[in-house]
Amino acid sequence: MPLLLEGDEQESMIDRYLARGDVYASFDDSGKPVAVAVVTYEGDGICELKNIAIAAQHRRRGIGRAMVRYLCTRYAGECHTMMVGTGDSRATTEFYRSCGFTYSHIVPEFFTRNYNHPIIEEGKQLRDMVYFKYNLL
Repeated sequence: MPLLLEGDEQESMIDRYLARGDVYASFDDSGKPVAVAVVTYEGDGICELKNIAIAAQHRRRGIGRAMVRYLCTRYAGECHTMMVGTGDSRATTEFYRSCGFTYSHIVPEFFTRNYNHPIIEEGKQLRDMVYFKYNLL
């Protein structure tokens, strides 16, 4: 849970998807988690990457990109599209674009309506959820 909370900082929000999702993790040689991700099936050939987090000391080493690549390959036989929703911060939106995701749509005021505290990234409060999609076919 501590690593999942780095990707989604409110436990009650994680609880909404964790039980119905597939959890993936990567560990270092000592058995400590390095990366974690949760993917859910949303129906009609669509899956969603609900959470991905890389331990702070392992970031900027390509682990997140490798995890996304693995997940896209893993779900390609079962789904035609992978979705991911994120806050409108440059670092995360650029990460997903660099992984081949394209803009899909926005859910206005998602963070202000669903979280019990302000979510701040890159010095600004997140309001809208920005969705990206990846064609798995």
